[in-house]
Amino acid sequence: MMRLYLDTEFTQLNRFTYRLISLALVSSDGQEFYVELADNWTEDECSDFTQSIVLPQLDLLQHGRSTEQARLDLLSFLRLVGSAEIISDAIAWDWPLLLWLAGSSGLPDGIEAGTFPAAIQSDTEELDDAPHHALLDARQLAETIERHIHCSSPWDRNE
Repeated sequence: MMRLYLDTEFTQLNRFTYRLISLALVSSDGQEFYVELADNWTEDECSDFTQSIVLPQLDLLQHGRSTEQARLDLLSFLRLVGSAEIISDAIAWDWPLLLWLAGSSGLPDGIEAGTFPAAIQSDTEELDDAPHHALLDARQLAETIERHIHCSSPWDRNE
């Protein structure tokens, strides 16, 4: 089963009021999906951290989409991928936003939540230095986990 690595950026660290700003999925074979929502948030809703670190990295002219278009693009990408498990280093934050973007139809059949490999949870210092850009962070997560999977012993693999 293919692995998709998920990262999101959002307005603030409050799960009751946070809103999706950008979302990225990077597959274990290098496919990528990235979108910035142009109509789902305002700068006033963003924390100081988000305003100073996340927002300056956005390129809404190139990657900005309406929520409706982003939803269509996401579902199209996931249907093309087929069967996959989605892994995030912050699943409690990222997964609800992915489901929200997928909309009432939900995720396509064959797409499911994966688990962050327990064997590397204590070996993720490089993830702590993530740039807080959804696509760059998802790439970094994919590279870290894939490197660990392919460098581990065959009997340690969970593929």
